[in-house]
Amino acid sequence: MIAFGCSIVAPHVYERCAGAGITRAAERDSIVLAHAASASVARSYNLLLDRAAARADLEGLAIVHQDAELLDRDFCTRLRRAFADPQVAIVGCIGAIGVGDSIAWWDGTALHGALTYRQRDPDREVSFGPGLDAPTEVDTVYGVLLALSPWAVENLRCNESIGLLNGYDADLCRQARAAGRKVLVADLGVAHHHSFDLVSDIETWVAAQMRAADAWETDAPGDDDPAWKPRARRAEAAAGAARLLAASKLLQLDASIERDRRELKALRTTRSWRITEPLRRGNAIVSDARKRLKGH
Repeated sequence: MIAFGCSIVAPHVYERCAGAGITRAAERDSIVLAHAASASVARSYNLLLDRAAARADLEGLAIVHQDAELLDRDFCTRLRRAFADPQVAIVGCIGAIGVGDSIAWWDGTALHGALTYRQRDPDREVSFGPGLDAPTEVDTVYGVLLALSPWAVENLRCNESIGLLNGYDADLCRQARAAGRKVLVADLGVAHHHSFDLVSDIETWVAAQMRAADAWETDAPGDDDPAWKPRARRAEAAAGAARLLAASKLLQLDASIERDRRELKALRTTRSWRITEPLRRGNAIVSDARKRLKGH
């Protein structure tokens, strides 16, 4: 049995996005574990994991953000395919390799399935086609979708000390890999109904990155002068936040280009466009002829 989970802050968003997607993807015996958000994302997800761990018939738990919509009716079949390897602990729809000791998955080489970002105000959309032939191992996945195996549900818990909103996904993946398990990205279609400003509070993200770095401390023993660490942690986190802002701007640009393409495609189907096509073709011929004459 595949279970679905969601931490809900805004019920109307859940109903429009996550709820609709879960209804589409769920099987007849699936259960939905959805509850009001607790103190933090990490705490809310730990409560979901505790509830799912009590199910003896669990094949996997797919936790989605309240504004993430599952698009595939065969989602459970795809997820079982990814979990066919018993060493797989976590599966997501987008992730990265080469991330290092950072919660910034976008700093690595990104891999993803079919993913769409949709923003309501203003109304814009950008899609990334499926780029995977098969589930692929990564260092970390983005927490918009976290699918956990029964082993992961039983053995992994989010570190609630890292932050209110960020870092829980990277930390879970780190725990899984430290235990010798695999983290995969699979072609699981998701539409993320989210502002293209990917992080609303940069300082909160920076603080989470610093706490994660402290929690993942790997310095060699005997370092008796740690005074530099807070400054280095902040500089590292600030650099990651700057790259996120750059990625956000690029996403907005991609969405604008995609919107213009759709509008042009729609325009080319109109009667007036078809009627004036010979005139445009003639103008192009005249323009080319003038250019050739100037060349001589």
